Amino acid sequence: MSFHISFALSQSDLEFFRGVMQQARENARHISQEQIISNAEKLLETVNRSNTTDFIRDHMNQLDILIGMLVDEGWGLIEEDRERVLAALTYFAEPHDLIPDDTPGLGYVDDAIMIEIVCKALEHEIQAYREFLVYRATEANRRGNSGAPMQRSDWLEQRRQQLHDRMRRRRDGQAASGKSKSPFSLF
Repeated sequence: MSFHISFALSQSDLEFFRGVMQQARENARHISQEQIISNAEKLLETVNRSNTTDFIRDHMNQLDILIGMLVDEGWGLIEEDRERVLAALTYFAEPHDLIPDDTPGLGYVDDAIMIEIVCKALEHEIQAYREFLVYRATEANRRGNSGAPMQRSDWLEQRRQQLHDRMRRRRDGQAASGKSKSPFSLF
């Protein structure tokens, strides 16, 4: 049996968490990118080894996708997007957060809330990265895992080709159905 609890964060609640995140960024100014990523990985490992709730574990496992976006050389984030994801991880790189992690039953609740806020703010980046992962896995399977690993440029080229193919199918379908050409058509 599962039990569902939901709560809404008001605008002032969100402002509070933004302030907490801003403070974490200030505190992490002296920490290298590699250390921020390493600290987030360690936190994720600690949570997964702990005797915490499924709720916490499920939310915290979203850190894995953020870390992947940064370390996956095939994805190759541009610097602006890389900085946004890295800034999001700063909260999880600091050992001192709202609720100390070693507080039984509650230690990771603030982390779970923050990861939910962070993932909402980065939802478009996360969605694009997940699509890339699916593409890479599909292509690797299709190729029998032979050849070089898929890169972001391969994915972008494949997406461009899909859009062009869709455009042609729509155009050809319109012509085949006998619909008249657009009055603006020069062809």
